[in-house]
Amino acid sequence: MTYWLLNLCFLLVAAAVALIAALRTTPGGRRRRYAAVALTAAVLCVLTAVFDNLMIAAGLFEYHGTQTSGLTIGAAPVEDFAYVIAAALLLPALWQLLPGRKRSRHE
Repeated sequence: MTYWLLNLCFLLVAAAVALIAALRTTPGGRRRRYAAVALTAAVLCVLTAVFDNLMIAAGLFEYHGTQTSGLTIGAAPVEDFAYVIAAALLLPALWQLLPGRKRSRHE
């Protein structure tokens, strides 16, 4: 199994839950949500690039070339960033969909 195939499972679930949450949000709330998710994903991708490269350079882990696409950001394969994107999509969506939270009038 390649890393992309494994990532596809996480990304599909995250995208589906994010879509359900987006459909339950007002148009004004959607714009703010998209901006917040995009900013969060960008920051997390930068942090992932920095720290993955440091950990790979330190020899804490390595990737086998036969299971990656060969595309890298520094020493980190691009497949490593799928988890960041999935988390940036999934966590805010779950926050909105799960009960027990007071909704603001702006959502």
